[in-house]
Amino acid sequence: MKQLALILGFISLLSSCQETKSPPETYGVLPSERQLAWHEMETYALVHFTPTTFENKEWGYGDADPSVFNPSNFDADQIINAAKAGGLKGLILVAKHHDGFALWPTKSTEYNITKSPWKNGEGDMVKEFQMACEKAGLKFGVYCSPWDRNSEFYGTPKYLEIYRAQLKELYSNYGDLFMSWHDGANGGDGYYGGANEARKIDNTTYYDWTNTWEGITRKLQPTANIFSDIGLDVRWVGGEHGYAAETHWATFSPEANTGTVAVPGNVNTLVSSTGTRNGKYWMPAECDVPLRPGWFYHPEEDGKEKDSEALFDLYLKSVGRGAGLDLGLAPTPEGILHNNDVEILKKFGTKLSDTFRENYISGATLKASNVRGTAFGEEFLIDDDRYSYWATDDEITNASVEIELSKPANFDLIRIRENIKLGQRIDKATVEVFVNDTWEIVGEVNSIGATRLIKFDTPVESDKIRITFNAPVAICISDIGIFKIK
Repeated sequence: MKQLALILGFISLLSSCQETKSPPETYGVLPSERQLAWHEMETYALVHFTPTTFENKEWGYGDADPSVFNPSNFDADQIINAAKAGGLKGLILVAKHHDGFALWPTKSTEYNITKSPWKNGEGDMVKEFQMACEKAGLKFGVYCSPWDRNSEFYGTPKYLEIYRAQLKELYSNYGDLFMSWHDGANGGDGYYGGANEARKIDNTTYYDWTNTWEGITRKLQPTANIFSDIGLDVRWVGGEHGYAAETHWATFSPEANTGTVAVPGNVNTLVSSTGTRNGKYWMPAECDVPLRPGWFYHPEEDGKEKDSEALFDLYLKSVGRGAGLDLGLAPTPEGILHNNDVEILKKFGTKLSDTFRENYISGATLKASNVRGTAFGEEFLIDDDRYSYWATDDEITNASVEIELSKPANFDLIRIRENIKLGQRIDKATVEVFVNDTWEIVGEVNSIGATRLIKFDTPVESDKIRITFNAPVAICISDIGIFKIK
């Protein structure tokens, strides 16, 4: 009896040790709270609507008379609701494009919406978009172009004061922003107050980005992610094709072009699509792409929009690779989205919701090859908490999870998420499905991150799935899902 008591005591001690194991140490650089919120959004829109729309141009020169900006049927709710129907979670408004025309009643320049006939010069389009986003439950962000082809002061120190004043107005009067969006447009030909000339600036010093972002953006909008070629929070994927590389690291070490400083418009974009394994910063990629051939509306492009299937493919290759999808929307001169665009967004949103409505892993039995105690068990892979997770012991860097469904299912899409609060750890994952009495590999990837979607070449029918993970440290996976693309 004494021996039995000792054995039971030993088992109890082992169980206690299992219960009290500490979490794995974090790996590499980590996302901030604002970046975590950005990852959870996954998709949002970028809206271009300026005098350029009425000129049927892609870029405005800065010389358009404000009187041309007069939408006859502007409806921010129509645009926002169409974006929401498409499954988009936020909207970034181009409050000022390169043409310099401000869509809000700014005190920084005369070239603004108060000089247009729209609403007799008393309108504020930025405010209307912000309010429509709030009503629909979407997050709101702004883009204010650093290049200004209208300002007579562009290229001089005075323009930096003007640009910073514009940012301060946008940051102070339009609620909490989820993003302050910036690009690398840095001078060239323009109107410049009537000078009609080309102006060049030294983009490594002119905008003083460090003090602009740290001294203004971070102070006035601490929860806003800063997007540009080099982050600081979200990087450009390096092109306007709408997808990230097959292997995508959320960590990134910006590299300047030879002999220059890494600033917006002057970054080696060859590595932007992939990111940098074990990079200096957590800086995931945004994949921006217009719904139409161009960012602005052009009537001759009606019928040339990307269809819902193309958008879903981009979703798989952006969000499904741990990046984000930023879809460009272009209102017509009336001030609404074209019916084609509205219908495409609706179909895309329906496809997303139909695909992810039923998760076949619900009710499944899971068995991991190693578990780091009961606080990190397999059951956390299928709960509703995005950041609860299964983890292995420190010395176990190769492990698998076998999944037995409650009944056979027909599926072709696997979703895997890491708990990125602990870093991006996984550098290989292999998906096998048990068919015809054997395990068959149906997918292999070399990065996971916030979300990974693994699409099979053809759907399979099975009730058993095995996923094997490799990492340089203990494995931490927060979510596994099994779906059928609709």
